[in-house]
Amino acid sequence: MKSARNILQPEHRALKTALLVLDECSTLSFASAVDPMRAANRLADRPAFDWDYVTPTDAPVMLTSALTVPGIPLARLQSCDLMIVVAGFQMARQATPSLLAGLRRIAATGATIAGIDGGPWLLAEAGLLDGHSATTHWDDLDSFASRFPNVDVQATRFAISENRLTSGGAIPAVEMMLHIIAARHGASFAARVSNQFLYEGAPAQTKTDAPKANHHSALTSKANSLMEAALDDPLPLAHIADRLGTSPRTLQQQFRLRLNTTPQDHYLQLRMAEARRLVTDTDMSLMDVAQATGFTSQSSFARAFRLAHGLSARDLRQDSAHPTHH
Repeated sequence: MKSARNILQPEHRALKTALLVLDECSTLSFASAVDPMRAANRLADRPAFDWDYVTPTDAPVMLTSALTVPGIPLARLQSCDLMIVVAGFQMARQATPSLLAGLRRIAATGATIAGIDGGPWLLAEAGLLDGHSATTHWDDLDSFASRFPNVDVQATRFAISENRLTSGGAIPAVEMMLHIIAARHGASFAARVSNQFLYEGAPAQTKTDAPKANHHSALTSKANSLMEAALDDPLPLAHIADRLGTSPRTLQQQFRLRLNTTPQDHYLQLRMAEARRLVTDTDMSLMDVAQATGFTSQSSFARAFRLAHGLSARDLRQDSAHPTHH
């Protein structure tokens, strides 16, 4: 097995990408991978991505919208820098021995492997997520964790674990793609790509726009205010619920219903958005930034920051000081 090459670092060379598309994936999940690459290529002065569509067999695949996508059969794909697996329904039927063997073969070349929507299930079935942090659609987290006990399942919008990337759905996949773009071409360029979609969630997220306030209920809005007032010393969920005169269970249900996340993950998003702002907009030391956003150790802050933003706080600060021009 070849050693993995880190694709999440500054580089001008086009990222050779294979988009493995499976039958019955959603058009939105498919577009969430393709359109950020297309927009990046249009805005850059050189190709940022060079991608091919790949299919499990020599037959075109059909999306849930009845659109068909022809591609290179997986067996004929020799290598790539990044393989993105986009899947949707009928995972058990689609996880054929030949497909799983093909995924393992490409992973053995040192390629980075990403999964979107149902994609993480196939990566896990192939054994490619063992020992890695990963996520999948929130509705499936418990069954995913039960089926794949060797995977460190995270209730995050998307997860980065060395050369494995996983996303729970179409919109988090856009965020995942923007983080790849930010890591390779700079945060300012990724923000321009983000603006093509009128997308405000990443990567130029700030304390005031994350997440969008118009999705809040009265309860989650009040919880959000308590969280924002205590970014440096995070409040336990039980304490927040008690302050609001409700139960932790009700608070969990409201966050999932209104914001499609958990209170804990929402709180972490607020802290990491503030950390990003402090890193890019102030001269505070990284240790002070860590403490200001509720981290007691530099190492735990560094891990959380890289997971949230796709690159280290130090690299982001350097990139902000010396932006890459495209």
